[in-house]
Amino acid sequence: MESDLKSLKIKAQKEIEKSDNLKELNQIFKKYLGKRGELSLILRSLAKMSAKKRKKIGKEANELKRFLKAKIEKKMKKMRLIGAPTEEAGWIDITVPGEKPALGHLHPLTQVKREAMLIFQEMGFEVVEGPEIESEWYNFDALNIPKDHPARDEWNSLWVKSEGKKLLLRTHTSPVQIRYMEKHNPPLRIIVPGDCFRAEATDASHEFQFAHIEGLMVDKEISVANFKAVIKTFFQRFFKKPVKVLLKPDFFPFTEPSFEVDITCLACGGKGCKACQKTGFMEIMGAGMVHPAVFKICGLNPKNWQGFAFGIGWDRLAMMRYKIDDIRLLRSGDLRFLQQF
Repeated sequence: MESDLKSLKIKAQKEIEKSDNLKELNQIFKKYLGKRGELSLILRSLAKMSAKKRKKIGKEANELKRFLKAKIEKKMKKMRLIGAPTEEAGWIDITVPGEKPALGHLHPLTQVKREAMLIFQEMGFEVVEGPEIESEWYNFDALNIPKDHPARDEWNSLWVKSEGKKLLLRTHTSPVQIRYMEKHNPPLRIIVPGDCFRAEATDASHEFQFAHIEGLMVDKEISVANFKAVIKTFFQRFFKKPVKVLLKPDFFPFTEPSFEVDITCLACGGKGCKACQKTGFMEIMGAGMVHPAVFKICGLNPKNWQGFAFGIGWDRLAMMRYKIDDIRLLRSGDLRFLQQF
């Protein structure tokens, strides 16, 4: 048996050295080390030997197995480096690692949404959702925008044909504030992620369908200072660096005072681009202190409660995070764009 192992080693070495392509080398591997290979048969025959002989022959056979395997792998590596053929006459080298299949990944808007929600949740905000098809009452009237109010024109509503009450695709996520305050007593902190819809022309920074994260915080002593602290903390954690924040006077019927919130345009670093309309700043949200009339509609006494509300466009958060200068790319479905994230 020992002489058999020695002769097998000499014979296998010569064949390995003479082989000049991967197909031959693969056949040599099968001949000696395959399930029915010569060395495998020797190892199977150990069971019929005495314990002493089995121990000795088994050790030598396993050493030879490791030796031949190393020799073949070394020769294969050398052949690949010099460009030895791997596919001749339909033969494929089965030892070459296979190509990994392409895996899908989360859309950049989903990535941004999940991170933003996590940051707000860590600041004590509860995630709440509401319907995308809203009634006129919740979308406008309850938010201090009565019928024929000129502010309704700003929302460019998409109305839904229905019997009975007037329905529309919600123009903002603010109706969920009303729905929540009707059923829950302050103090409260909520965020409302979801899509909104407006019939408006699209450009580099506007879409007819866009994503919002609505925020609402109500307590006995809430001020604009609390709002600034919350959004500055959010922006710093989300963008992982200090971001300049500007509050500009604005008008929303459901907040008083109201303001527009702009941040340095990170798509261009404040230099000016088509996304920020060459201003260096990107409008990122509308916000303000909850109007007393809204509290009354929800059955809360505005003398006892104060709060702030805001709506962040998370499409724009994605634009700032990934330096995207055209919002339309996010919903284009273009895989060349999406595969970058």
